[in-house]
Amino acid sequence: MTFEKNTELDQANLRIIVSSCAIVYISALGFLPGHQVGTYLPVILYYIVFLLASIGFRYVIALWPGHYPARRILGMVHDYTGTSFGLVVGAEAALPLYAVMVWINLGNGMRYGSRYLAIATGLALLALMIVYWLTPLWQAQPFMVLMLMITSTVIPLYAHLLLERTRKASEEAVAANLEKSRFLAQASHDLRQPIHSIGLFTACLREARLGAEERRLVDSIDRSLLNVSQLFRSILDLYTLDNGRVLPRYQALNLGDFLADLARQNVEAARWAGVELHVRPCSFWVRADPVLLTTMIQNVLSNCFKYGARRPVLIGVRPRGKGLAIEVHDQGCGINKEHLLKVFEEFYRVRHQRDKDVEGVGLGLSIVKRVGQLMGLDVAIRSRVGHGTSVCVYGLVRVKPPHNLNIQGDVYVAGLLTGLKVCLVEDDRNVLLATQALLERWGCVVQAESTGLNLVSDCDVIIADYDLGNHATGIECIEHVRQQRGWAVPALILSGHDAEMIQAQLHECQIAILSKPVHPTELRATLREFSPSPLNAE
Repeated sequence: MTFEKNTELDQANLRIIVSSCAIVYISALGFLPGHQVGTYLPVILYYIVFLLASIGFRYVIALWPGHYPARRILGMVHDYTGTSFGLVVGAEAALPLYAVMVWINLGNGMRYGSRYLAIATGLALLALMIVYWLTPLWQAQPFMVLMLMITSTVIPLYAHLLLERTRKASEEAVAANLEKSRFLAQASHDLRQPIHSIGLFTACLREARLGAEERRLVDSIDRSLLNVSQLFRSILDLYTLDNGRVLPRYQALNLGDFLADLARQNVEAARWAGVELHVRPCSFWVRADPVLLTTMIQNVLSNCFKYGARRPVLIGVRPRGKGLAIEVHDQGCGINKEHLLKVFEEFYRVRHQRDKDVEGVGLGLSIVKRVGQLMGLDVAIRSRVGHGTSVCVYGLVRVKPPHNLNIQGDVYVAGLLTGLKVCLVEDDRNVLLATQALLERWGCVVQAESTGLNLVSDCDVIIADYDLGNHATGIECIEHVRQQRGWAVPALILSGHDAEMIQAQLHECQIAILSKPVHPTELRATLREFSPSPLNAE
């Protein structure tokens, strides 16, 4: 939810401050040589009444916020009346109050726009004419009055030109930002598809009977693809954070299971880096967004694999204050003290000798810091050169384990996928072929479809792309098959679109979502959780 700034309330606050300063100024005049307090007493009393009226006016604005043109114009009249009274009664000594007129004029224009600037300018000129008519001193100085009137006209005119330029620049910036958003959304989808299909084809090669040299080449391809995928996701994460589109979705989370699963997902990356990845078991439950927390810890682990290669990495949980902290320790080259305060800045990288082959652009820890702020978590880092680095994510709130824990041992498949009947719906031919080939190597029986129109299937699991062209979405395809079968067939959406947008359309459909590019181990782990028979038939 976004809140519009109450500019009228800001103007009311400033009115109270300015009127208080005016009371102090007029009061001080009475103590100057040649002046008497009694001369300025009517002005002081009037401004005290003016201040009380301004406080009441502010209360009304705070109680009934919104755009009320009549109230805004009434505020201008109130301001000009008070200023004019001071100028008339205070005579020559009150001339500095003219600056208040300029503030009223520009303040209303800058806050409310050019239309109100024009109204304020007209009222200012009228107020000056009234002061001139009522003040003999001003009548004796016609050129001074002419100068004040010209000033009251030229300054608002210049402010109007600036406002127009600012408005046009703002509109151009908004249009450019929208265009950038559309471009990045489309580029994100289009780039995810080939990365996703290359990853699946590589996984197919890995499943084949390869010699040592061929397996080494496949490992090299996979490592390079992983680096591209991580960089791609970092840039998209940063873009999503900049647009303010990320909102935490909290749930009770078993930290022990969460970290163990994260370690399993990083087995291959750790093997390529020569890292022994250790997770200290724990049984704590916390309130957190598992997706955002995964993003944080994954970025930390990626840095460990880059800068702590061929050395062990330890992940553990320990109490810290009233909450819990996740700590990741590596035994890499470490970071000098002068760099520690800068490592959370975007695109900042600590350079070491012979690290030109280390992939990355310095986004990982900045994303960790910003995602942590979304969830109210803090991130600390300590390091010793030559001994390693420790990153601590703390502030996790402990909760009690939920009562309705699902015991999945008897219901879900825990072993291989042999015989699992999969209906695969994907309109991108390369992705369709890659996914089908990989699933068949895992032992699945695959029904591959390039469209969801008039789909008939007796599958155990549906895997569908979200965007299936102009005819249907993956969600509609899944609902069609479920209606045909008469029970909630386990289903999975693979998509290169924004997962938050798709999640909002699912409601209570019980459909899993994986964002492309999907790592094969992640896909296999998800499929193993699906039942091979209609045990959950309705």
